[in-house]
Amino acid sequence: MTTFKPDGYNSASPYLIVKSADATIDFLKQVFDGKPLRRVPREDGSVMHAEVRIDDSVIMMGEAAEHWPAVNSHVHVYVPDVDATYQKALAAGGTSIMEPLQRSEEDDKRGGVTDPSGIHWWIATQPS
Repeated sequence: MTTFKPDGYNSASPYLIVKSADATIDFLKQVFDGKPLRRVPREDGSVMHAEVRIDDSVIMMGEAAEHWPAVNSHVHVYVPDVDATYQKALAAGGTSIMEPLQRSEEDDKRGGVTDPSGIHWWIATQPS
């Protein structure tokens, strides 16, 4: 057990400021089988802080507020099947940035979607 961070957390995690944390959490659950870890509400019910585990990583987020505007971020996630995950993302309300494609100069097959909160999710699988 480490003493400087929670068990099961990486040393670095993306922190997203999103339009709707609940919509982003639902998207992560549907597309990446994300597991919500924490949710800290503000007095008005919006999300001050939330965490979702995707495989071995934790995505942290807060909902946009007056002095914290939403930021359109990019997050890269390796998945077992990029094609299936891409289809799940579209079914969950994502819009396509790029259909999964295997380029000759890359080891990864990669595609991208934008979630309903405006976050760009780049998904990839490295074929065996």
